[in-house]
Amino acid sequence: MNVIEIKELTKTYGKSRGITDVSFQVKEGEIFGFIGPNGAGKSTTIRTLLSLIHPTSGSAEIFGKDCIEFAPEIAKEVGYLPSEVFYYDNMKVMDLLKYSASFYKKDCTKRIKELAEVLNLDLTKKIDDLSLGNKKKVGIIQGLLHEPKLIILDEPTSGLDPLMQQKFFELLQAENKKGATILFSSHILSEVQRLCDRVAIIKEGKIVQVEKISTLKENNHKKFKLEMKRDIDQSYFEMDGVSNLEVNQNHVSFLFRGDINSVMRKIADIQIANLWIEEPDLEEIFMHYYEKEA
Repeated sequence: MNVIEIKELTKTYGKSRGITDVSFQVKEGEIFGFIGPNGAGKSTTIRTLLSLIHPTSGSAEIFGKDCIEFAPEIAKEVGYLPSEVFYYDNMKVMDLLKYSASFYKKDCTKRIKELAEVLNLDLTKKIDDLSLGNKKKVGIIQGLLHEPKLIILDEPTSGLDPLMQQKFFELLQAENKKGATILFSSHILSEVQRLCDRVAIIKEGKIVQVEKISTLKENNHKKFKLEMKRDIDQSYFEMDGVSNLEVNQNHVSFLFRGDINSVMRKIADIQIANLWIEEPDLEEIFMHYYEKEA
């Protein structure tokens, strides 16, 4: 079952760009990455999905229900962390979180305390006295306190130090194991690579690819470097799938795309001293999609 179903969603702001014909689905129980540089249309898509802004055309459904028509009903089961959080400065953290919990008509005190302990947040402090990172933690707890079925995160790690990011990722994985579906929007590729099953890549308001992360990696070039026992002629490695071939006496490097067995058979026939095969990282794959589209 799809928890999120977005079909040809378009939002225009006069002459400035919003999003155009955005379509993707998020399956129940998956952690889905939504990636693109700042200004690509991630937040606009999320805000439209949450019915915070209305689309110009197209449709979006959460739990099989139209996002505009059933917005209040859907909101009960959704946890949302916006990219920037703003609060009533004079409130104490616990008071603010209890106020948030009151919208869901359930007692979330135990849950709030558990989350605050994991994230190392002092609930007795005033919002005004918190650092940017601690305000972000309040936002995370606010998004998770009612144990939502769907968690939507927009650039969630900005402001968190690396140790806290690690704790936050562990928290998300635990929520996912309990059955929560997660839409994780970010411009930081390593985060998406680490957490997500599938990813939608957005550029200038349009989706350029929706793919499994494993497939993105499989279908891409592998980097080969060889150290030979003796010099070799460049023509030996001129074959289908080989590009960026460089031969410097007994050192060879190239990119390969295709059936890896064919290149391994080629290598097995010659005397080598050393061999390195590297996966391209998601950054390189991502740039490949951006350049290809451009």
